[in-house]
Amino acid sequence: MKLGQNRSPETTLEVGVPQGSVLGPLLFAVYCSPVVDIIASHGVRCHQYADDIQLHLAMRVDNTAADLSILAACTTDVKQWFILNGLQLNPDKSEALFMGTATQLRAVPSLKSVSVADVDLPVADSMRVLGVTLDRRLTFDNHASAVARSCNYHARALRHIRHLLTLDLAQTLACSLILARIDYCNSVLHGAPSSTIQKLKRIQNNAVRIVLQAP
Repeated sequence: MKLGQNRSPETTLEVGVPQGSVLGPLLFAVYCSPVVDIIASHGVRCHQYADDIQLHLAMRVDNTAADLSILAACTTDVKQWFILNGLQLNPDKSEALFMGTATQLRAVPSLKSVSVADVDLPVADSMRVLGVTLDRRLTFDNHASAVARSCNYHARALRHIRHLLTLDLAQTLACSLILARIDYCNSVLHGAPSSTIQKLKRIQNNAVRIVLQAP
């Protein structure tokens, strides 16, 4: 590294990538690619990007103990691979979520924790993935509520300064600050309950009233 006439000493690195580099996530994913094979050997599915790994396991209500033991063995093997390859897995920073129908979820009320890499994780009621909040029934009601809160904050700010803005500028701000949040990943809302959709419709209508200064 060089700054003006000053240069930092050189050091040879046998592993790792510069933090913030363009190729960093890709090189890290290549380095960690054997993890996918370990997970697949247990019959578990996964999504991986850089240092983020999501595990998906289909379970039967009448066989939850055996299925969870598979997950525990899978994550233990992943943890061991990380240790052997100079990396550290932080299972206590992970989250666990059961998804299913109301009948299926009622059949497993006693499952309060899941063993992941030798750490018992409490079962959460919802989980945030790439800006989308997933709930146990996949109603996306929590997601719609979170989007509504964020949009309402910006809508109040826009209403406060609306009289200082032209119509075109108000439209631009509404689209970038409010409507963009409503549109983000909106395809996941297909089939969601009407009560969930109404939360977002109210935000949309409110944005229109603010921009047009209409009652």
